[in-house]
Amino acid sequence: MKPALSASNRPGPANWQQIPQGEALRAATEQLLAEWWPQIFGYYLLKVGDLSCQLDTSASPIKHHIHLGIKASQCQVKAESDALPLLDLSVDALLLCHAHEFCSDPHHLMREMHRVLRADGYLLLSGFNPLSLAGLLKLNPWFKNKAPWNGRFFTLSRLKDWLYLLGFEVVMEQRFYASSLLGKEPAASRWRSFVARCFGSSYLLVARKRELPLTPIRPKWQLASDYPQTVRGTLTTNRLNNQKSKL
Repeated sequence: MKPALSASNRPGPANWQQIPQGEALRAATEQLLAEWWPQIFGYYLLKVGDLSCQLDTSASPIKHHIHLGIKASQCQVKAESDALPLLDLSVDALLLCHAHEFCSDPHHLMREMHRVLRADGYLLLSGFNPLSLAGLLKLNPWFKNKAPWNGRFFTLSRLKDWLYLLGFEVVMEQRFYASSLLGKEPAASRWRSFVARCFGSSYLLVARKRELPLTPIRPKWQLASDYPQTVRGTLTTNRLNNQKSKL
C-alpha cells in the first residue's frame, strides 16, 4: 500500500467537462446526493473543491451554501481544501467531491473536515473507485497525466479507516456509475446497475461526526463499617480518661 502523503498537490480538474463522461458522472452524483439532502438539516452547507461547487444542491433544506474552491466560477471563497479559513465547529454539513484524490496530504484534509464540522454534522464524500474499470486504467502509462487518472484513487476501506480514527460514523457507502470513462456514455440497464453496485467507477460515503459528551462521575459514598466506629469510640474514651486524670 502506497503512503497517503505525497510530495506535492496534483492538478485536479477545474470542471466536470475536463473528465471523460464528466457530465454523466455529475448527473449520477447529483441523483445519489438528492436522496440524502432531505435528511440533513442545519444552517450552513460547505461545498469544498471546484467540482463540489458545481453540483446542484438546491434540494437541500439548508439555507446557506458556501462554495469554496480555486478555479470554478461558482466559488465564493477561494482557498485550498486542506486549509479552510473557517472557525472550528462552524458548519452543519460538508460536501467533498474528488478533492482528496488531488491533495498532497489527504490525512490533514480529513482532519480539516472534522475540525469545521459541528457535532453530529454530515460529511458527504465522493471519489473514484480503484477497483473498477476506470481504476484499472491507471495501470496504463498513457493515462498517467490525464484527468482523473493523474490523481490518486483510494479504496473505500482505506477511507473508512481514516474516518473511524477521527470519530466519524459511516452511515452509508455506495458504488455507482459502472463505466471505464472512455467512449460513449453507458446506457442504463439492469445488468449495468448490478455491476455499478459492486465495481462502480465512483463511490459515495456519508459519514456523521460523533462526539460523546464527558459525564462527571460522582463519588459513591458508603456507610462506614463497624471497625472504624469502634476505633473512633476507643479514641474518644481514652481522651476523656486523660482529661479526668489531669483534673
